[in-house]
Amino acid sequence: MDFSNINWKRAAIQPGIPILLLVLVAFAPLYGSGYIVTMFTYFILYIIITVSWTIFSGATGYISLASAAFYGVGIYAAAMFGERMPFIFVIFIAGFASFVLAFIVGAITLRLRGIYFAMFTFGLVVLMKEVIHYWEITIEGTRGHFVIYQSNETIFYYLLGIFVVTIIVAYIIRRSKFGLALASIGENEEAAGHTGINVTMVKIITFAVSAIFMAAAGAVMATKLTYIDPGVAFNPMMSFSPALMAIFGGMASIYGPVAGAVIFSYLQELLMTGSLKNYYMLIFGAILVATIIYLPSGVTGLIQNLWRRFKGARSAPTRG
Repeated sequence: MDFSNINWKRAAIQPGIPILLLVLVAFAPLYGSGYIVTMFTYFILYIIITVSWTIFSGATGYISLASAAFYGVGIYAAAMFGERMPFIFVIFIAGFASFVLAFIVGAITLRLRGIYFAMFTFGLVVLMKEVIHYWEITIEGTRGHFVIYQSNETIFYYLLGIFVVTIIVAYIIRRSKFGLALASIGENEEAAGHTGINVTMVKIITFAVSAIFMAAAGAVMATKLTYIDPGVAFNPMMSFSPALMAIFGGMASIYGPVAGAVIFSYLQELLMTGSLKNYYMLIFGAILVATIIYLPSGVTGLIQNLWRRFKGARSAPTRG
């Protein structure tokens, strides 16, 4: 193998920076206050949901609004099994249940395209919310469930572990032949099918895999809520937030959804605790519209373009 053409500096820095940031974040409970730990917990939660959403929707161009359904499955898994078994098994159950649900839903809906697919996936959230509400009120004679409590530090480290796995899986898929097939589907689905790709099955499997991490995060966050009901578990904001965050950050790389999730969740925290708490959705909508019009590649795309121009401006005198 020829090592002469490898940019060793870049090869060391690219994985080094994320690892360093991960180590710093992992020590947040040790040097940060309770507020800092809570804020980082929500950062990690939204990164998991957004990157999971991007695994499927970012590659294929299908806008899924089912995130809240899978997240809610995780929440209810924690409520049903949290007191019966070790919590790590509850997370696995949540992920598996969400995988099965997403596989079934994907097999039914992924022949649809565009707005029809988005409408159907959002309808799934509403359907599950109403069905569980009906079951609790009519069959069980109650509403909602209590969830076993976990400390803020425990929740933080569970989410951090899920975050690491999510990023690794997203990176592997993006760099694999499977990821190439997804990209081909996103570019031209008919052409991808003519090249021998099983388009429907690739979409279904990816959709199901992306749902695993949403449900796992939901199971962990349920222990922070301690009491849940269908309105809490299947909050529509969990369907729209990942799409907003991914588009804002940019979906060309894994860094884009991460940046979008951190920025948007921090903005949400500022707006919801300030004098503009009644208008934060309006502000979010305005930011999204501005991003689509003026930053089609997201914030990371803007930064990359500016960096290329900067490098070009620096190298121009040398070439002259």
